[in-house]
Amino acid sequence: MTDSLELLLRDLHLSTVLAQAQPLAIEAERSGWSFTRYLYTLAELEVAARRQRRVQRRRQESGLPSSKTLTTLQVTHLPTPVRRQLPTLCEGHFVEQAQNILAFGLPGRGKTHVLCAVGHALIERGYRVLFAPAYQLVQRLLAAKQALRLEQELHKLDGFAAIILDDIGYVQQSRAEMEVLFTFLAERYERKSVLISSNLVFSQWDRIFQDSKTAECPTL
Repeated sequence: MTDSLELLLRDLHLSTVLAQAQPLAIEAERSGWSFTRYLYTLAELEVAARRQRRVQRRRQESGLPSSKTLTTLQVTHLPTPVRRQLPTLCEGHFVEQAQNILAFGLPGRGKTHVLCAVGHALIERGYRVLFAPAYQLVQRLLAAKQALRLEQELHKLDGFAAIILDDIGYVQQSRAEMEVLFTFLAERYERKSVLISSNLVFSQWDRIFQDSKTAECPTL
């Protein structure tokens, strides 16, 4: 490979083509490939490598626990309806339709693991996902509001196709905290997906929001 070609490939950020061009050329000559097949294979390798790097970046930015994947999920311990829905959820159609997922259950029953496993699967399918314990997200939003940056923070969160809000049942909010959480949910309503785990069933969410009318709002 000439120095000029190497410089061109570097300028074009074709790192995989740069690394594979020479060894693949040897294979192509040995196997009698056409030039079209050689070029197609190089392009295919470049696309696959870029996709993998993108998945890695999105996995890192997501904050998802690396140990909570479909591979480590004990599916046989899940209720039958959940087992049946899991493959469909991992396909991500609900994200395209901006639908929300609510996972209820007692502590230790696998709610978080299920949602995280779905989150990892969504990233593999090209979606941006964020995992956040409810109390952390509430504090993040509250700090932004106090700094007069709530709109900017919501816009930043809007870049995620799906946000996993974990353990919302443990959040005991002040009025200000309740308002920013409600604002966040309202902003995403029918536009972006939220996946929520809670140890409280929906009918008990007035204990979270301290306001029965708010808890009954169709925004959720």
